[in-house]
Amino acid sequence: MFLPTNKEEALQRGWGELDVVFVTGDAYIDHPAFGVPLLARWLEHHGYRVGIIAQPDWKDPDAFRVLGRPRLFFAVAAGAMDSMVAHYTPEKRIRRDDAYTPGNRHGARPNRATIVYTSCCRAAYKDVPVVIGGIEASLRRFAHYDYWDDKVRRSILFDCKADVLVFGMGERPLLELANRLRDGEPLASITDIRGTAFASAHLPAGSSLLPSCEEVQDDRLAYAKAFRLVSEQHTSQDSNVLAQGHGSRFLVCNPPAVPLTTVELDAVYSLPFTRLPHFSYSEPIPAWEQIKASVTTHRGCYGGCAFCAITLHQGRTIQSRSIASITAEVEAMAKNSWFRGVVSDLGGPTANMYGTACGAPDGGASCKRHSCLHPSLCQRLQVNDRAGADLLSAVRKLPAVRHVTVTSGIRYDLLAHQPAYFRELVAHHVGGLLKVAPEHCCEKVLQVMRKPAPALFEEFLALFRDECARLGKRYGIVPYLMSGHPGTTLSDMVDLGLFLRRNRLRVEQVQQFTPTPGTLATAMYHTMIDPLTGGSVYVARSDREKQQQKALLLAHLSEERNKVMAALAACGREADAEKLLGVQLVRGKGKVASKTVDGSHAPELKKLSRKKIRK
Repeated sequence: MFLPTNKEEALQRGWGELDVVFVTGDAYIDHPAFGVPLLARWLEHHGYRVGIIAQPDWKDPDAFRVLGRPRLFFAVAAGAMDSMVAHYTPEKRIRRDDAYTPGNRHGARPNRATIVYTSCCRAAYKDVPVVIGGIEASLRRFAHYDYWDDKVRRSILFDCKADVLVFGMGERPLLELANRLRDGEPLASITDIRGTAFASAHLPAGSSLLPSCEEVQDDRLAYAKAFRLVSEQHTSQDSNVLAQGHGSRFLVCNPPAVPLTTVELDAVYSLPFTRLPHFSYSEPIPAWEQIKASVTTHRGCYGGCAFCAITLHQGRTIQSRSIASITAEVEAMAKNSWFRGVVSDLGGPTANMYGTACGAPDGGASCKRHSCLHPSLCQRLQVNDRAGADLLSAVRKLPAVRHVTVTSGIRYDLLAHQPAYFRELVAHHVGGLLKVAPEHCCEKVLQVMRKPAPALFEEFLALFRDECARLGKRYGIVPYLMSGHPGTTLSDMVDLGLFLRRNRLRVEQVQQFTPTPGTLATAMYHTMIDPLTGGSVYVARSDREKQQQKALLLAHLSEERNKVMAALAACGREADAEKLLGVQLVRGKGKVASKTVDGSHAPELKKLSRKKIRK
């Protein structure tokens, strides 16, 4: 049975009043891959009467009254993505689709949805507390650079005037908050829950003071310092309370919540999810189609990639479910009429981190490293090769399962220490193409990204191809690559394009760097400083250069060749045109054309300024 979305559905359960009403910018899909339904089910499991208002019309106050006045609080989230990331491309153009909306239509949620929804909840029931959370609130809880406004905005808590902000994975803090409010404790006195932030008129004793909002808005060095201090809170469970001045008040942020144990995580994923979109929807929802047959095996990531928000939200600690819990979920999923015997993904943020752990006496609670893999594998990391291999084997042997694929990310530098997992993966769990994310091939760029050295990728590529040949498999590699990341120049992208050709790789899509709130790469983009080292970082800012960087990875596409030629001219690398494009330049009067190496003519290139052509 679905959780109620209106009063009639609540009454069918015998609920005349709800304790907590969730508001989300996503459609209501009762699946554990979606944060709001998962947290709602978690509170329901602990005896709370919970409902969900999904994608409400923010222009209609009555849309926030459909479940009545909640007894404890509203819980507001923008959805599975930051609403600005969901709405705009890296070029700041409006997207025309939304995978989390029926019919894949854009416009079902507002820009800055957390702020708008909170205001609407206040308008509907002025005296009801509002708790905000989800990825948008988590990564915007401090003063942060906003790419779409191109400025530093204050904490989202002050912009939306919410009572409490829950950051990270919310099971522990949200449940504790609900319990304490239910037991009659005043909201104003609940200031010590890990994984929460709140506004205060006073600086708490013992807290670490960050540069203020006003300082980081005016001074990029202050911004870099603040970011470094915030990032340190995520690297250690023994971190302090942080405070940041905003005018006459302070944002107070408690340490992150303690990660769930295996038993607790198993309990979360054993909740009675229908795994279906709400019955009121008549159009397909692309996000559900993509994840409906997937199973989450663990949480967290210790990779520490500069551009990634997973560590900031889920934490560095790997929290793995038991094999029994995972196989039970697959068996339950197999009873659905839509299941065709294929588990579309068995993984997490990084699939082959399942079962790995820190071997330090305190489990890494006091560790200050930002990554267990960069610049090299931590000696205390327990790789536990058999755990992941045994899991894959156990699921594929279930009677109802025909095939199990792993489509989550794979860390190939970690895979080098996991021979059993590697053999099981290649032999049984690749759906034709294996997706990995080298992101780049230039050593200096990879250092900025906090990614493994290029030699490791080439070693993995050779190993993968040898294993495929041994097994008689005709599998390929799909490399995820990024353009425009801080530290990347046009010349670096030429080198990456040549690297692809040298290794017989081709990409059809390129991820163009988007400065999303809260990440290390975004701090670099804004400040042109690496906050963790203090070194300066080159940043491509013009739209022209960003487009040219992207085009250099798509040089095999004829429609990109004019941009490629312009990029080669801009960085003085025209001599590499033949290697990169397979063409030779043919110069006439003020024009540059191209001819393939075999003598035939390639698609015509536009006229280029002579000043951009080195003769």
